[in-house]
Amino acid sequence: MIEVLKRLLSHPQGAIGLGLGAILILAMAFGPLVAPYDPESFDYSARLVGPTANHWMGTDQFGRDILSRLLWGARSTVLLGFTATLIGTSLGAAVGILSGFLGGWIDDAIMRVVDATMAIPNLLFALLIVTVLGPSGLNAVIAIGIAFAPGMARIARSVTLATRNHDYVSAAVARGESAAYIMAREILPNMVAPVIVEGTIRVAFAIMLLATLSFLGLGAQPPAPEWGLMIAEARGFMFRNAWTIVWPGLAIATVAIAFNLLGDGLRDVLNPRTR
Repeated sequence: MIEVLKRLLSHPQGAIGLGLGAILILAMAFGPLVAPYDPESFDYSARLVGPTANHWMGTDQFGRDILSRLLWGARSTVLLGFTATLIGTSLGAAVGILSGFLGGWIDDAIMRVVDATMAIPNLLFALLIVTVLGPSGLNAVIAIGIAFAPGMARIARSVTLATRNHDYVSAAVARGESAAYIMAREILPNMVAPVIVEGTIRVAFAIMLLATLSFLGLGAQPPAPEWGLMIAEARGFMFRNAWTIVWPGLAIATVAIAFNLLGDGLRDVLNPRTR
């Protein structure tokens, strides 16, 4: 782990992504403690105030401090993105390993379902699921996790097909080990690196999808300080009071850039051919 961290710090994109990620983690951990105001407290005497010494990023249409809402929203927004990615990664890895290891008609049947699902764009697929489950932050996380699963299944299956004929897998079969043991102990460790890289990049997409669903009213519900919801609530004031929409938009963009750079760095660092 320390060696990977050292190589990541020596990688330009990885170092920038790691630095932005560290700032984000600090905001998640200590943001609510240093936020100057209650993120849900209304102050109609300070509606749509621009950046000042009292409100560094201004206030929204209800007089709520935007900086405080961003700091509180970092925890919920990013944690929901991580959770959605974890659901999609775990579900997709399980399906991909099972399909690639069993092979035959089972593999064909599973992959045809995966192919049909992947033909649907992630946003549209998530919208369909949230429409069935109902609008809420939790349902949005579940929907995004399910939408991400087919792509992860493809990656897990390709790694499984590449490793199931190796000598150590054949040795485990010769010892009489069960299929569950072989998949968990012999194949799964070999897909950790590609899954981590793909999962890191997908965190950025998960956060953007969560923001999109919240913007459409299908994710987090008011008065939650969620970044996508903040943009949705401020869209009516974007031409007169641009700061109400610029700051949450920059927050989402920064997180997306951070995880994309971190994923690119991990891809190069964990790839034996580029070390």
